[in-house]
Amino acid sequence: MKQARPFWILFIVCIVGVMLVGCGTKAPSWDSFEGAMNEKSFPVPKEATSPDSTTTNVAMDYVRYSLPGLKEKNGVPEPYLEAIKAWGWEELKEDESENSRVFQKEGLIVHLTVHNDYFIVMIPKENKVSVKGLKSK
Repeated sequence: MKQARPFWILFIVCIVGVMLVGCGTKAPSWDSFEGAMNEKSFPVPKEATSPDSTTTNVAMDYVRYSLPGLKEKNGVPEPYLEAIKAWGWEELKEDESENSRVFQKEGLIVHLTVHNDYFIVMIPKENKVSVKGLKSK
């Protein structure tokens, strides 16, 4: 009987560990938003985390935000789309991708892509891009 005691203790510790890991990932709340680091008039969830600076390449300034619970296959969550529209952004239809969207406000263009557990807010360097060919939904 004394030999079985360490086995049961290890078994219980393993079960508690699995339960903690499974319960550790929670879905975003979508309750409050703040301006993106690269465009203050574009909302991002306050609970999203990002490095302290934007990243730039030849064509885009972009910020990658970590947000556990996001799923690429689910696309941009509806509460986030509602917040973006409430902040005055209009969605432009470029393609039928659910995880990649384009928004416009007062001549500014913002690209939003959702991935597993993170999303990216991208701003074209020449933001006064012609929206010819893009149609509003």
